[in-house]
Amino acid sequence: MTGVEVVNFGCRLNGVESETMARAARAAGHEALVIVNTCTVTAEASRQGRQAIRAARRRHPAAEIVVTGCAAETEPERFRSMPEVSRLVPNARKTAPESWARAGTSTVLQPLAGDPPGFHTRGFVEIQNGCDHRCTFCIIPFGRGASRSVPLEQIIETVRARVAAGTREIVLTGVDITSYEAGGLRLGGVVGRLLRAVPELERLRLSSLDCIEADPELIEAIGSQPRLMPHLHLSLQSGADLILKRMKRRHGRGDAIRFCSELRAARPGLVFGADLIVGFPTETEAHFAETLDLVHACELTHLHAFPFSPRTGTPAARMPAVPGEVVKERASRLRSLGEARLASHLDRQVGRKLRVLTERGGRGRSEDFTAVRLGEVAPNLMLDVAIDGHDGRELRGIPVAA
Repeated sequence: MTGVEVVNFGCRLNGVESETMARAARAAGHEALVIVNTCTVTAEASRQGRQAIRAARRRHPAAEIVVTGCAAETEPERFRSMPEVSRLVPNARKTAPESWARAGTSTVLQPLAGDPPGFHTRGFVEIQNGCDHRCTFCIIPFGRGASRSVPLEQIIETVRARVAAGTREIVLTGVDITSYEAGGLRLGGVVGRLLRAVPELERLRLSSLDCIEADPELIEAIGSQPRLMPHLHLSLQSGADLILKRMKRRHGRGDAIRFCSELRAARPGLVFGADLIVGFPTETEAHFAETLDLVHACELTHLHAFPFSPRTGTPAARMPAVPGEVVKERASRLRSLGEARLASHLDRQVGRKLRVLTERGGRGRSEDFTAVRLGEVAPNLMLDVAIDGHDGRELRGIPVAA
């Protein structure tokens, strides 16, 4: 093996951090290094991380294997005891250049603007990390720590560099971006000032939002800023108030429905996605029915359905469990509803002309984040596309003259 290999698991934030670690390690001159960036959101994610470590050792017998990420933070002894692991790097220090410097060397990162134009069609920019909340099912705060926000000036500098390198779409990401607070600004203030400061940025997106934390300036920006894309992904988790209370979520069912209704009125055509947990402890069939109904009430299009996975050390792991076969059956029903909701959305797009940003593999994304198959087309182009059909998962389109 020569060079640096990164094996990444988990959220978009982990993906952003993996890129930073890889750049730092390469700048330090590592010649045989595997970085495994783990996730701990479910027990399965942690297991996959350990499996990847063993596989990396089989592929590269002589390489240094360094493990970091949330699972390594919450289960350090488990990973440290693996014979394949050379060392662990704490989550809080994994993006620091000095964590990847070799003995007797220093690490100097090249600016992001040095990436070749078009290197990334969509760039993810971390604006926040950590979480101050303690949802009963979630172990992430133990892996990420308290909420911290990146100053606006640093965000603007990073976005400008990415845009100068050819990136046409930026996604602001973090663990809990609606909790952003720095320099007297909330998330809405960041969005408005960033769009004004970088007028050459064509598209701006937001990662997962907590509806109860959305500030008035963010609501105004969603309704008035055309470069802020009309797709929002919400952390809803359940449609039943009692389950939300037992999850220790801060919103209720009515809050979610009201949020979606008000925003759709302010921005017609807005498309919502959501995370929903199935089979949370004590969930009854009636509770689950409320979640199914919430999909319709909020007019959700893109569903991420997660069967509940207990994490040791969280309060939910000690609550009365729903039988596994029931959880599996409910997850299947929710996914089927999600497929039907997506197909209905795709039906409504047929015959329209959409603005699509192309990606690798002959695909692209419309403004509302719907996937579009285009055939042979170069990545990183902004095209008008006539939609002539779909396959239930993505649209099919033909580029047309503007």
